[in-house]
Amino acid sequence: MAEANNTTVTLQVHRFTPRAERAERARGGSPFARKSSPFGGGSDSAARRRPRGKQWVQEYTIPARPEDTVLDCLMTIKRTVDPTLAFRYSCGHGMCGSDAVSINGTPTLLCTAAIRDWAKQPGALPQVDDEGFRHIGDETADGNTNAEAEASADSMDDAAAHGGSLGVIELAPLPGFPPQRDLIADIDPMLDQIRKLTPYLEADGVLATTSEGKVDVFEYLQHPDQLAKYEMLSNCIACGVCEGSCPVFAGGDAFIGPAALIWSSRFINDSRDAKAMDRMDAIDTADGVAACQSVRACSRHCPRGIDVGEEMWQIVAKVRER
Repeated sequence: MAEANNTTVTLQVHRFTPRAERAERARGGSPFARKSSPFGGGSDSAARRRPRGKQWVQEYTIPARPEDTVLDCLMTIKRTVDPTLAFRYSCGHGMCGSDAVSINGTPTLLCTAAIRDWAKQPGALPQVDDEGFRHIGDETADGNTNAEAEASADSMDDAAAHGGSLGVIELAPLPGFPPQRDLIADIDPMLDQIRKLTPYLEADGVLATTSEGKVDVFEYLQHPDQLAKYEMLSNCIACGVCEGSCPVFAGGDAFIGPAALIWSSRFINDSRDAKAMDRMDAIDTADGVAACQSVRACSRHCPRGIDVGEEMWQIVAKVRER
């Protein structure tokens, strides 16, 4: 990271070190897990969602600029301050989806989160009371939320101009998934559910032919209007941000999650696919489309711009109308 003009940022990182696994587990799975569901249940998944180990919050104050990303800051900490800090990343440009975490309580990608957008002054961070509830502040009768945001931006500009603290950013593993170490969450439950819904094209194998019976083209042709039905859905990078935002999804026992349904919808809407009815049968279960509560929290922070909530509503309607 380049020279930071004497400005700093403080990262509050929720760290986790797992306890060594025992050779044999004496305790079984949750009695409330769906044993008959193809998408969840079983002692292995239940044990994976209850990681045990040391948990603590560690603060790092490092030089930074408002335009730097949170991933830039973590890389600086990893290289110069604390090499034990664990987090996942790959491309660094919001294309791979491997660095999804919770920033100030909001699931998003590290590489696309700029400090100017996420750094808050210490008093502005949500506080947790004795009962575990977060208080995000009281809105006055005049509605001063915009004024507070503008004041925060002005204070950051002043800090950047004269040197000082840009604020505090709270980092935690992606919600809804068991942490493996520090900011690394185990997203295997989501990936397993996507795999079970066969996320690949299953065409009928019939190729276009000429009047003489010869193969005309070796592709499955499609009209632009047919492509438009699923093109946006094909942008899904399986980052898990929508799953982390969903209040119903919690490891996949009660709900297979919006990511798996988006991947299924992508092929259901593909005119080249010959298994649309089978795909709708696979998600027409108690923990499939029936478990979606239409909260639409999954739409708020999709890094690829997919309106997940709207697509969920569309696939639910299509399953019920078939």
